[in-house]
Amino acid sequence: MTESRIDGLLIVPLRRIPDDRGTVWHMLKATDPHFLGFGEIYFSSVYPGIVKGWHRHRDMTLNYCCIQGQAKLVVYDERDGSPTRGQLQEVFFGRDNHCLVQVPPDTWNGFTAVGTGEALIANCCTHPHDPSRTTRLDPWQNHIPYMWKVRSH
Repeated sequence: MTESRIDGLLIVPLRRIPDDRGTVWHMLKATDPHFLGFGEIYFSSVYPGIVKGWHRHRDMTLNYCCIQGQAKLVVYDERDGSPTRGQLQEVFFGRDNHCLVQVPPDTWNGFTAVGTGEALIANCCTHPHDPSRTTRLDPWQNHIPYMWKVRSH
């Protein structure tokens, strides 16, 4: 696992098994030490320049994997009593960084495609989605100290 700046956020490198027929891309197994349970799995596509977020789930742990394209996931910790309260973390994942990102409950998160193509994100979460236990914020007008834009370094 890769270190993260947010308590409970896990970044788990995943296996790829290529052969003459194609590639098997691992995501999550019930025998993985970080597997917490199954609620539902769904897929979310996102286009370049579009942000899906901010949202936080009261009880649900998210297990994200970018299965097509490249994406940027951003997580913000605003949990009362968290040792990493106030921390932000960006994770770039997809074909170039095949990993599972486990997002703990009650943390703000959102994602966007990176590059020129659509990204497809799989989420194998611990609870069935319940809109009454989800909070949303506009990605552009909010209190989170993050700007969704491409930065050149």
